Amino acid sequence: MAAIEKYLRQSTLPHIWCPGCGNGILLAAILRAVDKLGLEQQKTVVVSGIGCSSRASGYMNFNTVHTAHGRALTFATGIKLAKPELNVIVITGDGDATAIGGNHFIHAARRNLNLTAIVVNNNIYGMTGGQYSPTTPYGSRATTALYGNIEHAFSIAELAVMAGASMVSRGTVYHATLLDELIRKAIFKRGFSVVEVVSHCHTQFGRRNKMGDAVDMLRWQKESAVRVDKAAGMTPEELKDRFTIGILVDRDLPVYTQEYNKVREAARAIQSGPGA
Repeated sequence: MAAIEKYLRQSTLPHIWCPGCGNGILLAAILRAVDKLGLEQQKTVVVSGIGCSSRASGYMNFNTVHTAHGRALTFATGIKLAKPELNVIVITGDGDATAIGGNHFIHAARRNLNLTAIVVNNNIYGMTGGQYSPTTPYGSRATTALYGNIEHAFSIAELAVMAGASMVSRGTVYHATLLDELIRKAIFKRGFSVVEVVSHCHTQFGRRNKMGDAVDMLRWQKESAVRVDKAAGMTPEELKDRFTIGILVDRDLPVYTQEYNKVREAARAIQSGPGA
């Protein structure tokens, strides 16, 4: 507990999250990962957008930026390019990252920026009133889908894989020990790393879709998640209505900040050359 407390702004507590929310589990997982990696607080930046999970940055005792809706990765890009020596972690939600911030998410992965994006997926716009998001399952109810959502959901992790991220993983707030490990490996990884965190909003999503309270929704995560190694030996029928957790892809690709420095060096050489 002491390891976590030193990374918290005690004056900002208590937090605003609903009792039973998974955001507290996520917050603790990030802090444990930072502590285990030994990252310096003054060299660590946490950037967040708008939404319940994005409020986490305000509670964390690092350099923090609470940005505009959907623009967390844009701000993080600028910070990393200006100060590449900093550790940059982005906390964003499914609506923030894949709706208004969708293009930013895709192109941050494509560029392979050396930063970590932690995307909390609770299938709903929780803070702003329970509207459906790009990850709300087909047929689910929301304040803007009273008769059931007729759109099909994004798969955040698979989207990140196809867009070109170096490391992509998925965890849940139920599997807390695994989540610690995934976040730690994502921060350590060179390049753009994404951790999709399956969480729950029992207040806005669970209640409308008769999924029960926070404990019931955590139980659903336990029963629905399958580890990647186990899923490899299962049939499509066995995996129906379930999702995989663990590291989905881990690859070494050119890192944007390194490539950008090569361009700068080349430009300087031309400008200082003969006849400059």
